[in-house]
Amino acid sequence: MEAAPGRAGRPQSLVDGIYQRLKEDISEFRLLPGDRFSEGEVAGRMAASRTPVRQALYRLEREGYLEVHFRSGWQVRPFDFERFEALYDLRIVLELAAVERLCRRAGERPGPLAVLCRTWQVEEGERLVDGRAVAELDEAFHCQLVAAAGNAEMARVHRELSERIRIVRRLDFTQAQRVAATYEEHGHILAAMLDGRCAEAQQLLREHVERSKAQVRGITQQRLWAARQREAAGAPVRTG
Repeated sequence: MEAAPGRAGRPQSLVDGIYQRLKEDISEFRLLPGDRFSEGEVAGRMAASRTPVRQALYRLEREGYLEVHFRSGWQVRPFDFERFEALYDLRIVLELAAVERLCRRAGERPGPLAVLCRTWQVEEGERLVDGRAVAELDEAFHCQLVAAAGNAEMARVHRELSERIRIVRRLDFTQAQRVAATYEEHGHILAAMLDGRCAEAQQLLREHVERSKAQVRGITQQRLWAARQREAAGAPVRTG
């Protein structure tokens, strides 16, 4: 039997909406690492039933943002800098392998790189300045590099870990100088790859990601400290 038109997608749309709102609460430190809450509390704030709330919570648990405890509800997962470092290290390994593959055939198939050049090798006046927009473009740049290397499993793993670090990675684009540096660094990486200078391209990419990792770690620590200070001062923490 076919589902009635317009009804099949609505429950999933509700789950997606709750998921996005909770994820934003976590990423904006309105829900802090270690905070506990119940499904009922979230359902009340979201004006939704517990079923879509539960589905959204389990999705966030699978992605590593939440933990569920028997009889004591849900908890925002404590921020684990070692896990954060490990995910970035894995990302570097995958991207360096992709650069090597692409460099070997840059002269034969420059197409994927040419597309990226049109976004990143542009005059300063043509560059985006909105941090959120550049954060999305940056993630796309790195994912497209890996996808263009032609190994579907490698691309899948890279997409998954990109999703897992997105919550902190976007903090790299809250400062104007990092937005400008991203354009410069991506442009230099692409130029080296198109010229077949593989070792140089890999070194530039490694330095680029390491700088981003260090920047994000520092900003995350600052924001966590500031959020804890607000909490200690009695400022209300709201979700949804």
